[in-house]
Amino acid sequence: MKGGNPRTKTDRNRHFPRLIRSGSATLIHFIRGREPIAMLVWVTVVLGIWGFVELADEVTEGSTRNFDRWAVSLMRQSDAPSIPIGPKWMGEAGRDITALGGIANLTLLIVAATGFLLVNRARRLAAILVASTTSGIAISLLLKRVFDRPRPDVVPHLSDVYTSSFPSGHSMMSAVVYLTLGVLIIPVLKHFWARVYVLATAALVTVLVGISRVYMGVHYPTDVLAGWAAGGVWALICWSIARRSTPKPPSDTLVPAREPKL
Repeated sequence: MKGGNPRTKTDRNRHFPRLIRSGSATLIHFIRGREPIAMLVWVTVVLGIWGFVELADEVTEGSTRNFDRWAVSLMRQSDAPSIPIGPKWMGEAGRDITALGGIANLTLLIVAATGFLLVNRARRLAAILVASTTSGIAISLLLKRVFDRPRPDVVPHLSDVYTSSFPSGHSMMSAVVYLTLGVLIIPVLKHFWARVYVLATAALVTVLVGISRVYMGVHYPTDVLAGWAAGGVWALICWSIARRSTPKPPSDTLVPAREPKL
């Protein structure tokens, strides 16, 4: 989506996508009477969709152009735009971190995790992991094609790119893969802080990958924010499906090993 006539905030609210207006009422009805965790998840999903739609709307109108260009240029030395800020090792670290959200690395991770789940007879979780990630890639490519936003031309790119800019595919797929893996792992962890650690690590990797895309000069901040929103929503939806489809007690999923009695 390119260009478009400027619209006021009132106009945007009047023409707010039907998905949000009707979907919110449907979700509220769906979660009514359910446990608090389910309510929190679906409220977060609605907020994530709303955030993505608002970002897309602002980007399409060009309202974020000045901020985006300023933020990208902030990551480079003022007298040498081709050189990123910070010591030399930060440039190499940025490339390494951004690779964590690349298709090659994510594919290897998904294959390894799927094999692990299958070996442990967690077939449902393996199927959900594969379905969530492959569908996430398809959604990311579709959104890029729909919005077709040009890549930043503010500074030289430090990474090769072949698709359009909005939303950030690395940011979205990092959220989908790492957060999905995190929420699939935590049910087998006994201790609360172990679960917090896993989720925090997944979130940290997702955030670092997104920041690295701006650091590389290949994405605007709004691309990254939209990628996080879309990826987070998709990861939560897939987690909800996994949670509902996994038997209790699970018969084909991972079970924490019991400590031997002394």
